[in-house]
Amino acid sequence: MRVLPPALQARLDGGCTTLATAWIVRRADGVVLGFTDHDGDLVVAGVPCRAASGFDATAAAEKLGFAAGTAELAGALVDDAIAEADIRAGRYDGARVEVHLVDWTDPALAVLLRVMTLGAVTREAGAFRAELRSLSAGLDVERGRLFTPRCAADLGDARCGVDLAAAGRHGTGSVIAVTNGAPVLAGLSTLAADDLVGGRLTVQTGAATGFTVEIAAATPVTGGVRLSLWQVPPEPLAPGDAVSVTVGCDKAFATCRDRFANAANFRGFPHMPGIDRILSVPVPGEGGHDGAVVGR
Repeated sequence: MRVLPPALQARLDGGCTTLATAWIVRRADGVVLGFTDHDGDLVVAGVPCRAASGFDATAAAEKLGFAAGTAELAGALVDDAIAEADIRAGRYDGARVEVHLVDWTDPALAVLLRVMTLGAVTREAGAFRAELRSLSAGLDVERGRLFTPRCAADLGDARCGVDLAAAGRHGTGSVIAVTNGAPVLAGLSTLAADDLVGGRLTVQTGAATGFTVEIAAATPVTGGVRLSLWQVPPEPLAPGDAVSVTVGCDKAFATCRDRFANAANFRGFPHMPGIDRILSVPVPGEGGHDGAVVGR
């Protein structure tokens, strides 16, 4: 049970109705923002909390055990508070959210109710809606090494060891058109379209300079290659924008061995039996289930 400060508890016991909720958002890049559902600005825990943000929140659903609790936060997209471009750029991904109960007649009377992190964020009609996850959601994060047939390393990292700066593994080009949000690039004729799937695109010039995203699909078209991206750029790409790309990897052993000659550094277990093998049963006359050790 949350223990309230004695002064605040006394006001609640006396039927106090001067309570408000304040949210303090701490982004990974160090930016700190404060918001409140009160009709006037408040200073909570030393952070100015804006009243004009239109913030509202659902009740948090707490669960027994280690299951992650959830809640939802909604508000308007205000240019000088939360901008749509910042959400698209992922600047709020994983942000820490502190929820405070405060007496707006004396903001020093405040209590920290819970600490949560921002999950999925959706945007619609000039507003946003964000999922809040309790700290126990961190227990669902993959830690350590998993035994899987596919590689657990990222192409080009220290465990992988592939040099993406080598010839045939990177290239530079420019945007010549954008169709349905997918940029069409010229200047990448030395790279096969299939090799780009799973690679990364980095914008070098233009409004989205510095934006990096994984390539979901690549299709050859007249004059270049059309790329489908896993994430929408914070600012639209435009003809003339310069980009750089690197090849990708589907993390299969055959790809590691044949395309990159890197089988010695493969970080998976390609010879693990699949689920069909594990669940298979002997069938008379079909062979292959004679009791011998698997793999002989």
